[in-house]
Amino acid sequence: MGSTAMVAPISSRSPGIYRANVSQGIRQVVLSRNRNGKYGLRLRSINKGIFVQFVADGSPAAAAGVRFGDQILRINDVEVVGMSHDKAMNLMTKSKDPDNLMITLRDRPFERAIVLHKDANGQLGFSHRDNLITGIMKESSASRNGLIINQRILEVDGRNVIGYNTKEVKACIDENPDSVTLTIMSAEMYDEMLRKMDWSLVKKQDHSIPDV
Repeated sequence: MGSTAMVAPISSRSPGIYRANVSQGIRQVVLSRNRNGKYGLRLRSINKGIFVQFVADGSPAAAAGVRFGDQILRINDVEVVGMSHDKAMNLMTKSKDPDNLMITLRDRPFERAIVLHKDANGQLGFSHRDNLITGIMKESSASRNGLIINQRILEVDGRNVIGYNTKEVKACIDENPDSVTLTIMSAEMYDEMLRKMDWSLVKKQDHSIPDV
């Protein structure tokens, strides 16, 4: 019946797959402060865990590959489970060696990446308002690959689109003529992650394209 015709192939021709890879593995990064004494990230406490709420454009955190939604497990040798975000931030700012800050993190546990293939008309089969998925077309790549509504698009081919409007998100999607990799999170968790964060700061997230 050709039911797999719209399922996006995973191939070396889709660099977005590699840029957007959500491994959920544990890794360590070392951060140094910028000339303003900042690392360029903000943290949020959710369900006794500490998560990255914001990564500033051009910041040391962005350069080290820290991403929105990463879970912080340890700051230097201190486990942060159960801490408030203020206490976790204080651990960073008051580090004995602030230019050699070791962070242990888990890669984006609340996120998943989904690959969609454009049809002959260049459509993926879903509608969105800003970065919120609002509709799914039947018999489309979106439906066949398991995309659902009430998800927030965090990245398009690895590029962060948090804070982008509908037109800006669409422009990112339109850049690839064949397949597109979306990194998504439930709208409920997204709202919790960004709670109490000023919108002007949300729009200053790092929007650079990751190296493959």
